[in-house]
Amino acid sequence: MKLQNKVAVVTGAGSGMGRAIAELYAREGAKVVVADLNQANIDTVVESIVASGGEAVGVTANVAKDADVTAMVETAVRTFGSIDVLVNNAGIMDNFVPVADVTDELWERVLGVNLYGPFYACRAALKHMVGQESGGVIINNASVGGLFGARGGSSYVTSKHGVIGLTKSIAATYGRDGKIRCNAIAPGAVNTNIGSTITAPHPLGLAAQNDTGPARTGDPMDIARVALFLASDDAGFVNGDVVKVDGGWTAR
Repeated sequence: MKLQNKVAVVTGAGSGMGRAIAELYAREGAKVVVADLNQANIDTVVESIVASGGEAVGVTANVAKDADVTAMVETAVRTFGSIDVLVNNAGIMDNFVPVADVTDELWERVLGVNLYGPFYACRAALKHMVGQESGGVIINNASVGGLFGARGGSSYVTSKHGVIGLTKSIAATYGRDGKIRCNAIAPGAVNTNIGSTITAPHPLGLAAQNDTGPARTGDPMDIARVALFLASDDAGFVNGDVVKVDGGWTAR
Protein backbone atom coordinates (compact mmCIF):
# COMPACT_ATOMS: atom_id res chain seq x y z
CA MET A 1 0.00 0.00 0.00
CA LYS A 2 2.30 2.73 -1.28
CA LEU A 3 -0.20 5.55 -0.66
CA GLN A 4 -1.82 4.42 2.57
CA ASN A 5 -4.03 7.22 3.97
CA LYS A 6 -2.77 9.77 1.46
CA VAL A 7 -5.28 12.14 -0.10
CA ALA A 8 -4.97 12.44 -3.88
CA VAL A 9 -6.71 14.74 -6.34
CA VAL A 10 -6.72 13.60 -9.97
CA THR A 11 -8.04 15.80 -12.77
CA GLY A 12 -9.43 14.31 -15.94
CA ALA A 13 -10.09 11.23 -13.84
CA GLY A 14 -13.28 10.19 -15.58
CA SER A 15 -11.54 8.21 -18.30
CA GLY A 16 -8.22 7.18 -19.81
CA MET A 17 -5.01 7.86 -17.93
CA GLY A 18 -6.79 9.82 -15.19
CA ARG A 19 -9.14 6.96 -14.42
CA ALA A 20 -6.28 4.45 -14.38
CA ILE A 21 -4.33 6.69 -11.99
CA ALA A 22 -7.31 7.27 -9.69
CA GLU A 23 -8.17 3.59 -9.46
CA LEU A 24 -4.56 2.49 -8.94
CA TYR A 25 -4.05 5.12 -6.25
CA ALA A 26 -7.17 3.90 -4.46
CA ARG A 27 -5.95 0.31 -4.58
CA GLU A 28 -2.71 1.50 -3.02
CA GLY A 29 -4.55 3.08 -0.08
CA ALA A 30 -5.19 6.66 -1.19
CA LYS A 31 -8.39 8.57 -0.62
CA VAL A 32 -9.15 9.97 -4.06
CA VAL A 33 -10.92 13.05 -5.32
CA VAL A 34 -12.10 12.17 -8.82
CA ALA A 35 -12.33 15.41 -10.82
CA ASP A 36 -13.69 15.65 -14.34
CA LEU A 37 -16.14 17.58 -16.52
CA ASN A 38 -18.35 14.57 -17.19
CA GLN A 39 -20.57 13.72 -14.22
CA ALA A 40 -21.52 10.29 -15.54
CA ASN A 41 -17.86 9.33 -15.88
CA ILE A 42 -17.11 10.67 -12.40
CA ASP A 43 -19.90 8.55 -10.93
CA THR A 44 -18.63 5.45 -12.73
CA VAL A 45 -15.09 5.85 -11.41
CA VAL A 46 -16.19 6.66 -7.85
CA GLU A 47 -18.50 3.65 -7.83
CA SER A 48 -15.68 1.43 -9.13
CA ILE A 49 -13.32 2.58 -6.40
CA VAL A 50 -15.88 2.22 -3.61
CA ALA A 51 -16.96 -1.20 -4.87
CA SER A 52 -13.33 -2.32 -4.62
CA GLY A 53 -13.12 -1.18 -1.00
CA GLY A 54 -11.52 2.21 -1.59
CA GLU A 55 -12.52 5.75 -0.67
CA ALA A 56 -13.40 8.39 -3.24
CA VAL A 57 -15.54 11.44 -3.86
CA GLY A 58 -16.33 13.07 -7.17
CA VAL A 59 -16.06 16.73 -8.16
CA THR A 60 -17.28 18.28 -11.38
CA ALA A 61 -14.62 20.76 -12.44
CA ASN A 62 -13.61 22.67 -15.54
CA VAL A 63 -9.89 23.05 -14.89
CA ALA A 64 -9.75 26.14 -17.09
CA LYS A 65 -11.77 27.94 -14.40
CA ASP A 66 -9.90 28.99 -11.29
CA ALA A 67 -13.05 28.87 -9.14
CA ASP A 68 -13.72 25.25 -10.11
CA VAL A 69 -10.14 24.22 -9.38
CA THR A 70 -10.07 26.01 -6.03
CA ALA A 71 -13.32 24.29 -5.06
CA MET A 72 -11.84 20.95 -6.13
CA VAL A 73 -8.85 21.34 -3.82
CA GLU A 74 -11.02 22.61 -0.97
CA THR A 75 -13.24 19.54 -1.36
CA ALA A 76 -10.22 17.31 -0.76
CA VAL A 77 -9.18 19.22 2.36
CA ARG A 78 -12.71 19.51 3.72
CA THR A 79 -13.61 15.86 3.07
CA PHE A 80 -10.37 14.09 3.89
CA GLY A 81 -8.36 16.64 5.88
CA SER A 82 -5.44 17.30 3.53
CA ILE A 83 -4.15 17.19 -0.02
CA ASP A 84 -1.06 15.03 -0.28
CA VAL A 85 -0.93 14.29 -3.99
CA LEU A 86 -2.12 16.37 -6.93
CA VAL A 87 -2.16 14.88 -10.42
CA ASN A 88 -2.82 17.40 -13.18
CA ASN A 89 -3.92 15.02 -15.89
CA ALA A 90 -6.75 16.78 -17.75
CA GLY A 91 -5.79 17.83 -21.25
CA ILE A 92 -6.97 18.42 -24.80
CA MET A 93 -5.32 18.44 -28.23
CA ASP A 94 -5.45 20.96 -31.06
CA ASN A 95 -5.78 19.11 -34.38
CA PHE A 96 -2.07 19.80 -35.10
CA VAL A 97 -2.83 23.36 -36.23
CA PRO A 98 0.40 25.33 -36.94
CA VAL A 99 0.96 28.89 -35.73
CA ALA A 100 -0.20 30.83 -38.81
CA ASP A 101 -3.59 29.14 -38.72
CA VAL A 102 -4.26 29.14 -34.97
CA THR A 103 -7.30 31.19 -33.96
CA ASP A 104 -7.42 33.09 -30.69
CA GLU A 105 -10.24 30.80 -29.58
CA LEU A 106 -8.22 27.61 -30.16
CA TRP A 107 -5.11 29.06 -28.52
CA GLU A 108 -7.03 30.19 -25.44
CA ARG A 109 -9.02 26.96 -25.14
CA VAL A 110 -5.97 24.67 -25.33
CA LEU A 111 -3.81 26.76 -23.00
CA GLY A 112 -6.77 27.21 -20.67
CA VAL A 113 -7.08 23.47 -20.07
CA ASN A 114 -3.50 22.33 -20.55
CA LEU A 115 -1.53 25.13 -18.85
CA TYR A 116 -3.79 27.45 -16.90
CA GLY A 117 -5.54 24.45 -15.35
CA PRO A 118 -2.36 22.92 -13.88
CA PHE A 119 -1.25 26.37 -12.74
CA TYR A 120 -4.53 27.03 -10.94
CA ALA A 121 -4.44 23.60 -9.31
CA CYS A 122 -0.79 23.85 -8.26
CA ARG A 123 -1.38 27.29 -6.78
CA ALA A 124 -4.39 26.10 -4.79
CA ALA A 125 -2.72 22.88 -3.63
CA LEU A 126 0.57 24.49 -2.62
CA LYS A 127 -1.22 26.84 -0.25
CA HIS A 128 -2.09 23.74 1.78
CA MET A 129 0.99 21.62 1.11
CA VAL A 130 3.45 24.21 2.39
CA GLY A 131 1.72 24.15 5.78
CA GLN A 132 1.52 20.39 6.07
CA GLU A 133 4.20 18.57 8.01
CA SER A 134 4.25 15.91 5.33
CA GLY A 135 4.45 18.42 2.47
CA GLY A 136 3.04 17.06 -0.75
CA VAL A 137 3.60 15.72 -4.23
CA ILE A 138 2.52 17.25 -7.54
CA ILE A 139 2.57 15.29 -10.79
CA ASN A 140 1.90 17.12 -14.03
CA ASN A 141 0.95 15.02 -17.03
CA ALA A 142 2.82 16.77 -19.82
CA SER A 143 3.65 15.09 -23.13
CA VAL A 144 6.53 14.33 -25.43
CA GLY A 145 5.03 17.38 -27.15
CA GLY A 146 6.50 19.38 -24.30
CA LEU A 147 10.00 18.26 -25.30
CA PHE A 148 9.84 18.56 -29.09
CA GLY A 149 8.25 20.84 -31.65
CA ALA A 150 6.32 18.37 -33.76
CA ARG A 151 4.39 16.09 -31.41
CA GLY A 152 1.24 18.18 -31.69
CA GLY A 153 0.06 21.51 -33.02
CA SER A 154 1.49 24.84 -31.88
CA SER A 155 -1.07 25.42 -29.11
CA TYR A 156 -0.63 21.93 -27.68
CA VAL A 157 3.17 21.94 -27.90
CA THR A 158 3.35 25.39 -26.30
CA SER A 159 1.04 24.37 -23.46
CA LYS A 160 3.04 21.25 -22.68
CA HIS A 161 6.37 23.09 -22.77
CA GLY A 162 4.77 25.47 -20.28
CA VAL A 163 3.70 22.62 -18.02
CA ILE A 164 7.27 21.35 -17.88
CA GLY A 165 8.51 24.84 -17.04
CA LEU A 166 5.87 25.10 -14.31
CA THR A 167 7.00 21.74 -12.95
CA LYS A 168 10.64 22.74 -12.74
CA SER A 169 9.81 26.11 -11.19
CA ILE A 170 7.79 24.48 -8.42
CA ALA A 171 10.46 21.84 -7.77
CA ALA A 172 13.22 24.44 -7.58
CA THR A 173 11.26 26.87 -5.41
CA TYR A 174 9.26 24.66 -3.06
CA GLY A 175 11.40 21.53 -3.02
CA ARG A 176 14.42 22.96 -1.24
CA ASP A 177 13.56 21.36 2.11
CA GLY A 178 12.61 18.02 0.55
CA LYS A 179 8.99 18.18 1.70
CA ILE A 180 7.40 19.11 -1.61
CA ARG A 181 8.17 17.35 -4.86
CA CYS A 182 6.94 18.19 -8.35
CA ASN A 183 7.61 16.03 -11.39
CA ALA A 184 6.17 15.65 -14.87
CA ILE A 185 5.30 12.65 -16.98
CA ALA A 186 5.74 12.93 -20.74
CA PRO A 187 3.56 10.24 -22.34
CA GLY A 188 3.90 9.29 -25.97
CA ALA A 189 1.03 7.77 -27.92
CA VAL A 190 -1.47 6.36 -25.41
CA ASN A 191 -4.84 4.82 -26.15
CA THR A 192 -7.21 7.34 -24.52
CA ASN A 193 -10.20 9.48 -25.44
CA ILE A 194 -7.99 12.48 -26.22
CA GLY A 195 -7.47 11.11 -29.71
CA SER A 196 -11.17 11.59 -30.42
CA THR A 197 -10.62 15.35 -30.23
CA ILE A 198 -8.50 15.17 -33.38
CA THR A 199 -11.43 15.67 -35.74
CA ALA A 200 -9.90 17.61 -38.63
CA PRO A 201 -6.09 17.45 -38.50
CA HIS A 202 -4.32 20.24 -40.34
CA PRO A 203 -2.36 18.71 -43.25
CA LEU A 204 0.81 20.74 -42.65
CA GLY A 205 0.84 20.01 -38.93
CA LEU A 206 0.03 16.36 -39.52
CA ALA A 207 2.84 16.01 -42.05
CA ALA A 208 5.29 16.98 -39.30
CA GLN A 209 4.22 13.90 -37.33
CA ASN A 210 5.93 11.53 -39.77
CA ASP A 211 8.28 9.89 -37.27
CA THR A 212 8.14 6.14 -36.82
CA GLY A 213 6.14 5.51 -33.69
CA PRO A 214 6.71 2.96 -30.90
CA ALA A 215 6.12 -0.74 -31.37
CA ARG A 216 2.74 -0.43 -29.65
CA THR A 217 0.38 2.23 -28.42
CA GLY A 218 0.63 2.78 -24.69
CA ASP A 219 -2.05 1.72 -22.24
CA PRO A 220 -3.35 4.12 -19.58
CA MET A 221 -1.98 1.78 -16.92
CA ASP A 222 1.53 2.28 -18.33
CA ILE A 223 1.21 5.91 -17.27
CA ALA A 224 -0.58 5.13 -14.00
CA ARG A 225 2.26 2.92 -12.78
CA VAL A 226 4.75 5.73 -13.30
CA ALA A 227 2.38 8.16 -11.56
CA LEU A 228 2.22 5.76 -8.61
CA PHE A 229 6.01 5.61 -8.38
CA LEU A 230 6.32 9.39 -8.48
CA ALA A 231 3.65 9.83 -5.80
CA SER A 232 5.17 7.26 -3.47
CA ASP A 233 8.13 7.41 -1.11
CA ASP A 234 10.02 5.28 -3.64
CA ALA A 235 10.55 8.53 -5.56
CA GLY A 236 11.51 10.53 -2.50
CA PHE A 237 14.70 11.84 -4.15
CA VAL A 238 13.10 12.56 -7.53
CA ASN A 239 12.18 16.21 -7.97
CA GLY A 240 11.89 18.49 -10.99
CA ASP A 241 12.25 15.62 -13.43
CA VAL A 242 10.40 14.79 -16.65
CA VAL A 243 9.84 11.06 -17.10
CA LYS A 244 9.25 10.02 -20.70
CA VAL A 245 6.84 7.10 -21.03
CA ASP A 246 6.68 6.61 -24.77
CA GLY A 247 7.84 3.08 -25.61
CA GLY A 248 11.08 4.45 -27.04
CA TRP A 249 9.35 6.70 -29.57
CA THR A 250 11.61 9.66 -28.92
CA ALA A 251 14.72 7.47 -28.76
CA ARG A 252 14.48 6.94 -32.50
